[in-house]
Amino acid sequence: MNIWFLTGSQGLYGEDTLRQVAEQSQRIAEALPVPVQWKPVLTDAAAIRRVMLEANADDSCAGVIAWMHTFSPAKMWIAGLDALRKPLLHLHTQANVELPWASIDMDFMNLNQAAHGDREFGYAQTRLGVARKTVAGHVSDPAVAERVLSWARAVSGLAELRTLKLARFGDNMRDVAVTEGDKVEAQLRFGVSVNTYGVNDLVEAVDAAADADVDKLLKEYEELYRVAPELLGERRESLRYAARIELGLRHFLESGGFKAFTTNFEDLGGLRQLPGLAVQRLMADGYGFGGEGDWKTSVLLRTLKAMAPGGTSFMEDYTYHLTPGEELILGAHMLEVCPTIASGTPSCEIHPLGIGGREDPVRLVFDATPGPGVVVGLADMGDRFRLVANEIDLVAPPQPLPALPVARAVWRPRPNLRTSAESWLTAGAPHHTVLSTAVGVEELTDLAEMLGVELLVIDAGTTPRQFAKEIRWNQAYYRLAQGF
Repeated sequence: MNIWFLTGSQGLYGEDTLRQVAEQSQRIAEALPVPVQWKPVLTDAAAIRRVMLEANADDSCAGVIAWMHTFSPAKMWIAGLDALRKPLLHLHTQANVELPWASIDMDFMNLNQAAHGDREFGYAQTRLGVARKTVAGHVSDPAVAERVLSWARAVSGLAELRTLKLARFGDNMRDVAVTEGDKVEAQLRFGVSVNTYGVNDLVEAVDAAADADVDKLLKEYEELYRVAPELLGERRESLRYAARIELGLRHFLESGGFKAFTTNFEDLGGLRQLPGLAVQRLMADGYGFGGEGDWKTSVLLRTLKAMAPGGTSFMEDYTYHLTPGEELILGAHMLEVCPTIASGTPSCEIHPLGIGGREDPVRLVFDATPGPGVVVGLADMGDRFRLVANEIDLVAPPQPLPALPVARAVWRPRPNLRTSAESWLTAGAPHHTVLSTAVGVEELTDLAEMLGVELLVIDAGTTPRQFAKEIRWNQAYYRLAQGF
């Protein structure tokens, strides 16, 4: 990922001042929490427009950070800002942290004018309706660095979306509403290409897996996981077939350039098992996934994994613990929860599955690591896409779950289960989600702004009444913003 760093000034102050501007700008660029490509100081409208067009044309340029070191008259920036099509962060900073009170003079004042130079720049951006993130403070401040880093993560997610290819193996689950969606609009809005392939295309790749590769993968399983004794003995063939599924699925995705995929237990073709272990391991390697043909959640999962390494998984709110004052959500899925959220070493097991009509599938079983996180869902509202995020606190299960042979997460939603559930339902948010401890609300906010997509956030300050009002306001805003 390549981010450009632009500095605004003007020729009024002379070459000596501009040299100082360039030197200080380079130091600020080097102090940022993400690597950037520093560009020469901009002092006229033609150069500004040219660098913005170059940013648009450079596929390696993911976004632009701009800072007005001195007073840079904003009319110079109008054509450039109007032409820019890459994400923009307005960094409102200055070279020094403290003012040199005893020695400050007009030369210092003329050199260090970001306090009002950036205000001029901010006016031009607002006047033009430029979508951007604004971060104020010195780059040495950890809070400033973290906000810049959050924006950079969102830029990474956006860049991934623009070229993402997703393979659907079969269609979505019959009669389910929320997993449907407008794939043409998704490609227009996000850039992702979503296409369907016959499950038996995958079966061919599975059947073609070489025995030597299967043997090698089995050794990897035994090194990484606690493999159940029956999978090392009388049910070894089931584990071998699970390895074949992984090899075939991985080959299909890699050869087609796909970074996300879906499966559907109602459409398994010639597969002998519902893919479980294979899906979990591919998610751990960064692939997006959605169960029951849910391509929107698969897209969202891949995007968040591209934004930050760490714990991020396909998830589903499954059932509640409703003891007053102790309310919790137990999240899981049939098989497909990513081991990047696991606490401890996962156990590789085989158990019956009451749906799908196939052999018992192999899966990884574990509990999620406690800590703060977020669950986020993507829904197609007909006239637009809507993201809904809920801040949560993952906790250890209050009691062991010896009879539940799936990977699972237990969490306490903010502000509480009742408000969270009522708000989620009012928003029409999906039952399939992405759970992440690596990405938070700030990154999601930045991504939504870049995409021009609605984001509703349920957090510690949410009340059902205010949340319902926000939905109504958004309904009016987004319909008006679309025009007639």
